[in-house]
Amino acid sequence: MTDEDRGYSVLLVSAPGRTEEALVSLLPEERYRPLRTVSDVSAAKRAAAEREFDLVLINSPLPDDSGVRYAIDSSSGGCVVLFLVRAELYAETEERLGRCGVFVLSKPASKSAVSTALSWMRSARERLRKAEKKSLTLEEKMEEIRLVNRAKWILIRTRGMDEAEAHRFIEKQAMDRCVTRREVADGIIRADRTGYAGQSEERTI
Repeated sequence: MTDEDRGYSVLLVSAPGRTEEALVSLLPEERYRPLRTVSDVSAAKRAAAEREFDLVLINSPLPDDSGVRYAIDSSSGGCVVLFLVRAELYAETEERLGRCGVFVLSKPASKSAVSTALSWMRSARERLRKAEKKSLTLEEKMEEIRLVNRAKWILIRTRGMDEAEAHRFIEKQAMDRCVTRREVADGIIRADRTGYAGQSEERTI
């Protein structure tokens, strides 16, 4: 799926007014969905507790808080945060939030500036998605290694194989049956639980 096709869930935290309306106009439904708008930090926390968001836009200040702390907390997860702040507070805020990976934009900001910031946010979210996918793949690989090792020790215990023989057995079973090593290992482990691991290959796998 390309960037043009992908939807991004958005949480917009802004007091009602012209800025909120302008931001909503830059978040078309065909790309930014679902879009949730709330007016203060308390409501934002409740919304975030209900679901995860790809992008969080914070129009500071908010009725109950500046939003700085919430921006920092939100950026620690898998979402990308944009913080809009008054020009006179920009330098101080950017220095603090920039270190936390939060995008900071001085306001008033032009629509083109906000659109550019949204493009940066989408790119950052895609990098996070790729990192998350790699992390998941690594976790799956580690789980496969754990299961295969467990299956090898079962073969060593029940069939008198050494580790190299057990490894070759699992590899050959996977190749002959056109399945993954994890599936072979799962079969050996299940068979061991039912007491068949030491019997014939047909009953073991």
